[in-house]
Amino acid sequence: MAGCSWGYGPKNGPDHWHELGFPIAKEGTRQSPIEIKNAEAKFDQNLKPLNLSYDPTSSKSICNTGTTVQVDFDDCTDRSVLTGGPLCGKYRLRQLHFHWGACDTHGSEHVIDGKTFAGELHLVHWNAEKYCEFNEALKAPDGLAVIAVLLKVCEANQALQKIVCSLECLKSKGAKTDFKDFSACSLLPSCLQYWTYPGSLTTPPLCECVIWLVLKEPISVGADQLANFRKLEFGPCEPMQNNYRPPQASKCREIRKNFE
Repeated sequence: MAGCSWGYGPKNGPDHWHELGFPIAKEGTRQSPIEIKNAEAKFDQNLKPLNLSYDPTSSKSICNTGTTVQVDFDDCTDRSVLTGGPLCGKYRLRQLHFHWGACDTHGSEHVIDGKTFAGELHLVHWNAEKYCEFNEALKAPDGLAVIAVLLKVCEANQALQKIVCSLECLKSKGAKTDFKDFSACSLLPSCLQYWTYPGSLTTPPLCECVIWLVLKEPISVGADQLANFRKLEFGPCEPMQNNYRPPQASKCREIRKNFE
């Protein structure tokens, strides 16, 4: 396996990440994603509502990273921030990205009461109030806050269409284009009830630095829209599909929720 970079293939996928320089994949105590069993989650009346203040003009670019499609935001100042929930202080929006399957029956990373979804959207924020830079936040247990939004195949999602329209020029790994004036809030469901638990990044380096906020309500995505994501490529002639990590052991972590 020497010299093999991580990915989602049979030789470099999640089952091999611990062999590719990321032993935390097996040794970690708070790896993500996990299966959430709602009946076992604890209602916590002290959990605050999520408060999102996103500036659409902070969106910068969209790219094919070789493992996903990602929208990057200007996080030099508090232009787009997340507060509330279990968080202390402001968390700046840095990027959002997606995970999806080869078909509509699977693709989400988190599993809810045994149910998988067609895909999952992650909005990645970092604690710029407490840490000086993103890489410093990666080393702290409260460094990142990630909102997870489950994708359910139903009617087309108009808010998602701007991203879908950009995919045509992002087929190859490393492809990138400007992506201006995009409202990340438009991708969120109307109800922001959530489960929360301490976890990790779901891709290498798998840092255990994430406060997860998994939204209860999924958003819709059209089957045709999702099919366009599958036209992207990990590399030449390698369709970008099944770019998700399976659920990891919860290891007695407490899952809380702000709804009954």
